Amino acid sequence: MASKATASKKKSSKGDDGRPADAAAADLNRPQHSLPDGETCTAVHEKMLVIRRFEERAGEMYAKAKIGGFLHLCIGEEATVVGATQALRDDDYLMSTYREHGQAIARGTPPKEVMAELFGRSGGCSGGRGGSMHLFDWERRFLGGYGIVGGNLPLAVGVALASDYTASDDVTLCMSGDGATNQGTFGEAMNLAALWSLPVVFLVINNQFGMGTALERHSAETDLSRKSSGFGVPGSRCDGMDVLDVHAVVSEALEKARADREPQLVEAVTYRFRGHSMADPEEYREKEEVEEWRRRDPIASFGRRLTEDDVLSEERQADLDGEATKVIDEAVEFADASPHPDLDSLY
Repeated sequence: MASKATASKKKSSKGDDGRPADAAAADLNRPQHSLPDGETCTAVHEKMLVIRRFEERAGEMYAKAKIGGFLHLCIGEEATVVGATQALRDDDYLMSTYREHGQAIARGTPPKEVMAELFGRSGGCSGGRGGSMHLFDWERRFLGGYGIVGGNLPLAVGVALASDYTASDDVTLCMSGDGATNQGTFGEAMNLAALWSLPVVFLVINNQFGMGTALERHSAETDLSRKSSGFGVPGSRCDGMDVLDVHAVVSEALEKARADREPQLVEAVTYRFRGHSMADPEEYREKEEVEEWRRRDPIASFGRRLTEDDVLSEERQADLDGEATKVIDEAVEFADASPHPDLDSLY
């Protein structure tokens, strides 16, 4: 039987408003941001839909044994992924975790190449040799996902150091999970980034769980935006379920890193609707908690805002959803038809 210190299941505590405490904590009292132009709104909504449909289909393909190894889905985190990547310039660098399919697609990697990589086929963005956790797209400066928790943090410092050394104007955006803030590499990366005044932004995607362990059971400080301040890296928070808020906060952090050569940390408070991986039975979460977060679905919430502000009708949103499904259908067909990589590609 798990002890109090190691048990992963949350207590059924309530916030002041009667909601589960963890869901209430996501109410950061963030301002409502103005919508961008209609074309941008449509593109953002479409990207989130494509990522959602991609992840759902990837889960289905995994169940059919089309995909091997591990598979980590970002369903529920689409606003964080799209809002952050939309803030990047073309010449900026992006690094991610093993939960990275959405990041690659949001950065511009064709969904068919991502799906083919999950299938382990030569048409994949990593030639079929990387798989789900090691996507890579140099053309779009997506430097890949990393299977080791926190393993990408010092590498991001190295990329930012190279940018500083060459006096270029680009910034590195490095995404990690909440669990990575407890790794030794977190402190090491923050220290060197601040010491050398490097142009890097660390985005902590706080989806409330480190694998199956709730945030308050694995981190003494649950406001993760505060964990970097002792190293001289300013931190800020955004509502990870609001694509506009994510974009605003990450944009500001990127600009500070770019103009002032001052590293930044941003915590995106979000939630993953699916388990840690496809092997996760999700026995550590209460039904009420999941339902509360699902009511804040980032795609549905943004869609309602677009309808209310007469930017995108429900009918047009349904059309976009259908188009997204078609894109994923074609991605699966491409992946299935793509050959396995040659043995020579191993060396």
